[in-house]
Amino acid sequence: MKLTSLFFAVVLLLFLLTGCANDPSEVVNGAEEPSSDFPPSMTGTVIVNGETYEMEEGNSMWERKKGDGSEVVQTDASSPSQIAESFNAIKVEPNTDVLIEIEKDPAQSVYLWNEDERGQKIKLANNHFVVPSSEGRYVYEVFAEWQNGEVSYTFVVEVN
Repeated sequence: MKLTSLFFAVVLLLFLLTGCANDPSEVVNGAEEPSSDFPPSMTGTVIVNGETYEMEEGNSMWERKKGDGSEVVQTDASSPSQIAESFNAIKVEPNTDVLIEIEKDPAQSVYLWNEDERGQKIKLANNHFVVPSSEGRYVYEVFAEWQNGEVSYTFVVEVN
């Protein structure tokens, strides 16, 4: 009788402990995602004259709640000007329209880079902007912000 009671007590204890275990999923951007998808990978592209080009991901920072605390993952990448050195430029005509598309529609800011530093902020209208009319190679940084993270993307255009 004591052995049966002990067995049921151990089984009950195991059920209670299992019920208190952390859920293997987390809430990211208001939607539940498996823990293995953290940090998320958000693809960023530019569309020029109907052609789609992938931007190069740079620095990123993601945060999520985990139990009573939070978990933060931060990457440190090369600057946009360094990334641009190995980036194949998108060849465009002067005053060409560029559309920026990034997963889950984050807030976006676009900057034109001068040699080794962030330069002027480019005005966006519905995620579109127009490249300069002057010939040259232009390095752009797109800074995307979601509720729980941010990513810097780089792309290069060559105006001919």
